[in-house]
Amino acid sequence: MAFIDYYQVLGVDKNASQEDIKKAYRKLARKLHPDLNPDDKEAHQRFQQLNEANEVLSDPEKRKKYDQFGENWKHANEQRQHAGEAYQGGSPFGDAFSGSTGGFSSDDFSDFFASMFGNDSGSRRRTGFKGQDYHAELHLTLREAAETHKRTLQVNGKNLRITIPAGVESGQEIRLKGQGGAGINRGPAGDLYITFVIADDPEFKRLKDDLYLNQQIDLYTAVLGGEVLVNTLTGKVKLKIKPETQNGTKVRLKGKGFPVYKKEGSFGDLIITLNVQLPTGLSEEEKKLFKQLADKK
Repeated sequence: MAFIDYYQVLGVDKNASQEDIKKAYRKLARKLHPDLNPDDKEAHQRFQQLNEANEVLSDPEKRKKYDQFGENWKHANEQRQHAGEAYQGGSPFGDAFSGSTGGFSSDDFSDFFASMFGNDSGSRRRTGFKGQDYHAELHLTLREAAETHKRTLQVNGKNLRITIPAGVESGQEIRLKGQGGAGINRGPAGDLYITFVIADDPEFKRLKDDLYLNQQIDLYTAVLGGEVLVNTLTGKVKLKIKPETQNGTKVRLKGKGFPVYKKEGSFGDLIITLNVQLPTGLSEEEKKLFKQLADKK
């Protein structure tokens, strides 16, 4: 009866957390499950060892005993026998191990396991396994991402209608529980993870919830002041230009930016950079006027 290194079976070290053990077991169980490898005897044997390792390491009490005795498990048995410990059926460690084998009888476990933990390993049903998680990308324009709307996706040959909240960001991921692959052995279905990819907009630049826009104004409006029409996501608005506005001046329009994700009625700002456009095709009279201005400097 050879010693079995349960940590090596699961591919984790001895300091692994319970969560690490759980993740390692699930990953290998999906790969080695008999339902997925009906004719692979080696996979069946590894799956048996995997369940055996999980039964011990996932239970703090059994793990403690396993870590304590390790390769010296034979001596541990001898010590118990000398101490007069007796048990009928069941585990020599009491009820700590009963009812947690995932549907495997005592014949499904190694002699090493039976010697350490007894032959009666319970009769709970075999544990099901979560189905495969799916990952997909959903491409949106900036303006589509700014509005709450519905989309129909095709997953596993069936149509899935989802609501996309306004304000999603590029690279943001959402999870749709139970919309992945079917579970194994009555296990739960996997999940669907959708990553949003938002294309660059030719007019607006987005930074979190704020939008940035470059707006050209003519020289005369920059010098004398006036009004210009500027675009927002919800339509055009009039923007007042102060006299003697300098090139590169920034103007902030509160609440005219991008909607805040899952905060209905909340919006970022629209920051407008004013670029003064110099006139071209000047007439001789216009050139004289500019010269007169230059001479007065």
